[in-house]
Amino acid sequence: MAAIISIENVEREFGSGEKRVRVLKGIDLSIKQHTLVALKGRSGSGKTTLLNLIGALDQPSKGCIFFEETDIGQFSEKERTEFRRKRLGLIFQSFGLVPFMTVEENVEFGLRVAGTPREEWQTRIKDALELVGLTKRAKHLPFELSGGEQQRCAIARTIASSPSVILADEPTAELDSKMAFHIIKQFKYLVDTKKTTIIMTTHDQDILDMMEHVFELEDGRIAHEKTEAFS
Repeated sequence: MAAIISIENVEREFGSGEKRVRVLKGIDLSIKQHTLVALKGRSGSGKTTLLNLIGALDQPSKGCIFFEETDIGQFSEKERTEFRRKRLGLIFQSFGLVPFMTVEENVEFGLRVAGTPREEWQTRIKDALELVGLTKRAKHLPFELSGGEQQRCAIARTIASSPSVILADEPTAELDSKMAFHIIKQFKYLVDTKKTTIIMTTHDQDILDMMEHVFELEDGRIAHEKTEAFS
């Protein structure tokens, strides 16, 4: 299976001079299409920084990141924005919900931004909310939801537009173990049926044990890789 993302000798530094901090120290990584991938590591290991680079939210200090053989590090700001809008789905730890929109309106907003045809909105919203178990909360505003429900709304908003690649930073952090397991099962369903590629970060060992591919970051480098079938 072809690689959708190839990372070659990527470094990321912040600051300069004596205050310079090297967060990533030469990352080489290939992520195949239609796979479910986890990045693990302690806080400060560089996993979120790497996720941001893959999502063109930041640019490497050195090295290249190829998305389908195109070096996204060479994109202009306008090209990076368009790339994220058309090709990626992003799930942040902060959720990023619009506070005055209901759950279904937040999902609809994501479809509008992605350029999804209006005639598909109703079906996509319904399917996404069912997938994350929020159908009965569709008319609620974010402040009326628990942290876990807000997280599930953010996931629904992302998956509704069927992006080629989903990048998720700790997408199960606010969920109980039963719902976290359910969400990972649904991620696997998207990989198998929608041909999505999903890259996520997590600290949860139970979740990591479920994953097909795990890359462990330690001190800014890939320290370990696990590849095995999902069960």
